[in-house]
Parts: sequence; C-alpha cells; structure tokens
Amino acid sequence: MRLITEKNLSKITIYIFIIIMSSMIFMISYFYVKNTYADFEIQMQKFVKEYYDNKKKNIKKEIDIVTDILNYNSTKVGLSEKEHKEEGIRLLNNISFQKNKSNYIFAYEIKKMQGGDDFAVLLVNPNRPDLVGRLISTNYKDANGKKFRQDFLDEIKKDGESYTEYAYKKLNSNDIKQKLSYFKYYKPWNWVIAVGIYTDDIEKEIAIKRKDLETKVKKQVGQNIVLFIMFLSIAILISIVVSQKIDEVLKKYDNKVKTKEKELKDLNENLEKRIAKEIDKNREKEQVLIQKSRFIALGEMISNIAHQWRQPLSELSSILMYIKFKHSINALDEKTMQIKSSEADTVIEYMSHTIDDFRNFFMPKKEKEEFYLYKVIDSVMTIVSSSLKNDNIEVIIKLDKETKIKTYLNEYEQVLLNIIKNAKDALIEKEVKNPTITITAYEENDYVVLFIEDNAGGITVEPIGKIFEPYFTTKDDTHGTGIGLYMSKIIIDKNMKGKLRVRNTKNGAKFGIHVPKAL
Repeated sequence: MRLITEKNLSKITIYIFIIIMSSMIFMISYFYVKNTYADFEIQMQKFVKEYYDNKKKNIKKEIDIVTDILNYNSTKVGLSEKEHKEEGIRLLNNISFQKNKSNYIFAYEIKKMQGGDDFAVLLVNPNRPDLVGRLISTNYKDANGKKFRQDFLDEIKKDGESYTEYAYKKLNSNDIKQKLSYFKYYKPWNWVIAVGIYTDDIEKEIAIKRKDLETKVKKQVGQNIVLFIMFLSIAILISIVVSQKIDEVLKKYDNKVKTKEKELKDLNENLEKRIAKEIDKNREKEQVLIQKSRFIALGEMISNIAHQWRQPLSELSSILMYIKFKHSINALDEKTMQIKSSEADTVIEYMSHTIDDFRNFFMPKKEKEEFYLYKVIDSVMTIVSSSLKNDNIEVIIKLDKETKIKTYLNEYEQVLLNIIKNAKDALIEKEVKNPTITITAYEENDYVVLFIEDNAGGITVEPIGKIFEPYFTTKDDTHGTGIGLYMSKIIIDKNMKGKLRVRNTKNGAKFGIHVPKAL
C-alpha cells in the first residue's frame, strides 16, 4: 500500500511542513528561553558590578563634599585650629546624606601612622558613641577575624584613601553585617574621615531589581512563546505558499524591530550624553554665581567704606590746608596748632571707628550674644548710611531702645544688610520719588519682630515666596546673584529658629524678621 499518492500528496506535503514547522518552533522556543535566561544572568552580573561601582563612587563623593566643606570652613578668620576642629566635629555629627540610611560619617584622629594599640582617637561615630574620644587599635578583628583598621591604614599610607570591606554592627541594631567603607586621609588635621554602606542593604536593592527584571523577562518569554504558537496555528491552516509569504513578512517584521531597537538605543545614548553635559553646565554656572556673589560682597564693602570716608577726608584736608595757610603767613601759634591737631585727631578717630565697624561686621562669630536691637541697627546704618544718603534715600527708624535679643549678632546684621540693600536697589531701579525705608519693631510673646518696608511699589513675582529660592533674582546678571535673600532665609529659619516673611503693602514690600528673644 502506497503511503504517498497523487490524492494525498498535498496533504502529506502540508503534514510534513507542519511537522517541520512544529519541530522548528519548539526548538526555537527552547533555545530562545535558554539564551534569554543566560543573557539575563550575564546582564545581572554586569549590573551588580556597576551597581557596586556606583555605590563606591557615591560614598567617595560624599567624603569629597565633607572635605571641601572643612577646607572652606578652615579659611574663616578669627578661629583657632582647635575651634576649627571642634566646628568640624559638630559638622560631621550633623551630616546625613540619606534619610533612614546607615551611611553615617565617622572619623579618626591619627596618633600613630604605623598603627598599633593606640594608633588613633575615634572622633565621630553615631553607631559607637561608647568609643568616641577613646584610643582604638589596629589589632582589632571583626567577626571574620579581619584586621580591617590595619588594612585601611596601610592603603591610606600608600594612596591617601582606601575602600575596605569588613563585618561591623549595624546602626540601631546588634546585628553584625558586612560593610563597605571609603576612608580618606585629611592631611591638614591628620584625620581619617570615612563613610560606608552595608552590603546587605545593597543586596536587598539588587534583589528588588532582579525580581523586577525577572518578571519582565518571564513576561517577554511568555509573550514570545505565545507568538510562536500562533505562528504554528496559522501554518496549520494555510498552504505552504502562504506560509512562505508569512515567513517573509516575519523577516521584515524582525528587521523593523531590530531597526527600532537600534534607533532607541542610539536615542538613549545621546540623551544620557546630553543630560550629563547639562549637569556639568549647571555645576559650572553655580560655581560662577557663587564666586560672583563673593566679589560683589567685597565690592559693596569697599564702596561703603569709600562713602563713609568721603566727608571725614574732606574735613581732614580742610584742617591741613588751614594749618598750611597759617604757617605760610607765620601766624601758626601753639594754641591754634593744638586746636587743629585735636580736630584732626577727632576725624581720624571717627575714620578708625568706621574701619572697626566694618571689620567687626565681616568677622565670623558663632557665639550667641545678647544685644540691644537699636544698637545693631546703628551698626548696620554705619555701614550703609553714606550710600543711602548718596542716593537721597531717607531711613525712618522707630524702635524701643530697651528691646533686646539673644542670637547670632553677625548673622543677624548680615540679614538686615541684605534686606536693606534689596530695598535700596528696588528704589533706585524704579526711580521712586521721595524714596524711603522704614524700620520698626515690636515684641510678640517670645519673639522680637523687626519690619523693613520700602515704598518701591511691591514685589511682582508670583508666588511671592519664590524670591527666597536659590539663584532667583529679578535683576540682570550684572547686579544680582539671587543668593542674598536665600541665605537670609536659611539664617533666620534654620540657624535662629525664626521666620523670615515678606508681603506687599500699599507702599511697597514689607519684610518681617521674627526671631526668638533668647535662642
């Protein structure tokens, strides 16, 4: 009996085609699933390595930021090295880069760079407050028997920094976990400053990422298998010719998918480059703005000194001309000389007092002081009065001379100077007739409230609180940096636990400085 006849040739052909197609589909599905999961494991290994590298870069960046802040603070005049170190310890104790995370800052003061039982004093460690201030040893071993302190000390002596992994107690827990820490040698003070992250936290994040990717891979595999089965079902219902056509269509489809994937990949790469470029531009812009604000502050100080000295210099010149004239006509007697010398001494003393006021204002102080409110207003007016008079700006002061505040004097003066300067700039810019700045104050429960109001027509920005945002300014780039009011807000709200508010009145802008009587 012949299996293949002319009658069943087409059916046999289709059956053979179906068997071949089915076998091919099943084999393709098998190798597709196998290769997909193999690629997934390779990508996960690459992702884990990159993830750990990024974590290392992040904790290194955190320590670089801390050392930059310490370097900047160490430039402040008027503080001894001991006071700078105490300020640095307070800073390290208060720094937190991530909320509810255990990447706390800790620091050592190196006593013996060669190591040993008393190689360093632990300065900061929120996780081990019992060891703060005590000598520690490089011979200490973690739960795995590793002398990690000796390890990072050896690398610091060689490279100035170290990445070290060891077992250590977790913050707010007695569990011992593996920890990856970055140690950096801060040479000016012979400190080692470090921050770390527990690897179990990293593994948890990786596990979440892995689970998410596995779900996506499974979904993708399932979708493709369903697609393969659908192709097989279509092949059963159509002829070989149609199946060949379908194969051509599928090939075109695959090519389109690959083309789209390539386009998407290129787009992502270009987008990442553009984002990185914009981030670099923003950082450069921030540095330029900060540097510019420093130069502006210095220029304003010199300008104010020039205004304050203009009149006394004129008086001193007149005295010298009078003495010279008397001497030229042989009419300079001892009494006249004594009178004019006394007048010159008075003028010089006034000029010296002016310099002292400026020096005291720009000298950083971190101690709280109790002072009369009207005296600090007088001090600020000493700095800006000549400049205000030069622009015909009248200052009206209504204060109770018995009102006292206990807070940071220099920072309070800085806030007053910033607000008065902004009021002055607004009055000049809008060319106000009879420009006026009014300063009033009153006591409200446990607060002393100082108001500074101008008659420049008010602030047109909406919402008005936007003026306190960093780098926001209504002036052009040559006259404003947008830092003054932002820093004033930080000083009052954060440092002094008060409130800096602003609102528009019928005359202009009115700033309210609410500060506790005793901080």
